[in-house]
Amino acid sequence: MANFLSKKHLSRRTLLRGAGTTLALPFLSAMLPAATTLAQSGAAPKTRFGAIYVPHGATMARWTPKDSGKNFTLSEILTPLAPLREQLNVITNLSHPLAYGPGGAIGNHNRSSAAFLSGAKAEPGAQPRLGITLDQVIAQRLGRDTPLPSLELMIEAASLSCGEGLSCAYRNTISWQNDISPLPMQNNPQVVFENLFGDGATVAQRDARRTQSLSLLDSVTEQLGSLNKQLPADDKARLDRFVTDVREIERRIQQAADNVTADVAVPSKPTGIPENIEEHLRLMYDLVALAWQAEITRVSTFLMCNELSTAVYPGSGVRDSFHTLSHHSNNEDNKARFALINRYHVGLFKDFATKLASLPEGDGTLLDNALVLYGSGMSDGNSHNHDPLPILLVGGAGGTLEGNRHLVFPEKTNMSNLLLALLDKLGLPQASFGDSTEMLTI
Repeated sequence: MANFLSKKHLSRRTLLRGAGTTLALPFLSAMLPAATTLAQSGAAPKTRFGAIYVPHGATMARWTPKDSGKNFTLSEILTPLAPLREQLNVITNLSHPLAYGPGGAIGNHNRSSAAFLSGAKAEPGAQPRLGITLDQVIAQRLGRDTPLPSLELMIEAASLSCGEGLSCAYRNTISWQNDISPLPMQNNPQVVFENLFGDGATVAQRDARRTQSLSLLDSVTEQLGSLNKQLPADDKARLDRFVTDVREIERRIQQAADNVTADVAVPSKPTGIPENIEEHLRLMYDLVALAWQAEITRVSTFLMCNELSTAVYPGSGVRDSFHTLSHHSNNEDNKARFALINRYHVGLFKDFATKLASLPEGDGTLLDNALVLYGSGMSDGNSHNHDPLPILLVGGAGGTLEGNRHLVFPEKTNMSNLLLALLDKLGLPQASFGDSTEMLTI
């Protein structure tokens, strides 16, 4: 209240600066000018957009809900999302026709990931060409006043041999700035963290920081203490939560770095990547949440694993490799085990969305102000088809998107029609996008 009466307020872009680091703060009520409502202020929450790609499709019979419309029954694979159903939309019968080969031939993996956010066809040739992806169209507007216009993350290292007559660029990223500019994706959380918060841009600088055991928070402790004294109780609690999240991520990155063998030079293995794939996935999700919370960026893409991934997920209870099991040979036992991997991935995504829902922002939560697209560019990994795709939307998109719905469209509805609708929900209407034919009503 003192802040309201004194007409003093913090700038939304308040930064704390330490030794080689810059820390952006989450939105605080103290950033509102005196006698100004949130809706009237320039500090009103901005929508965040994220796209999460999982290759190889899904066991669609266990993914697709049996009924449609409001209050639908969650399917076996989607059951983990029950606590978030009011923010969930399941989208059925979408297709990416340009992911198929020439003349409608059987689809392939590289074209699956390439088409997901572009609605464009991956073509062979020395110079890979595709088209601008949805995230980059959004970043041109939502990202122009943030330190990073967009954030591109992946879990596995980039593929160096991709086959299928197509450039590895189509598999190694789902984000393209224009038709000839694929954006590299980063799989090292140490590097991501320092890109978000620090100036350690070189290997030597990052090594120096690790040697000094210098924490980002330790370097701005005095400023944090001074700031905390000026804040009302709700802002103090919000800042404490943010600081705790930053500290925990620092601890986990350092723990991962400590596991790297010191006496063996392995230049191809970036320092700080967790050995445990589940910890790696959770850490990258948490970095996205932190970057969104501090509005270092409002746009992110996350390639959970590469097409043709041989990753094994012990936490799923299945010991088969991901891609191998996707070729289930129509064996029901194999399909059931593949569905367990699908459900495991959905569970990790649920934890990320739950984290967003726990973070207050404005009159709601960060999830209320987010729009997250989750899915695959392939339907059945055994037949390499591209319809019906497993697609989810989670978040309120700043109040523009209703939830708790299973939306069933006519068979082979073009997914680019959905991408066009997402632009509209974000206040960025366009006449067309990719190979769209019309805008879906969602």
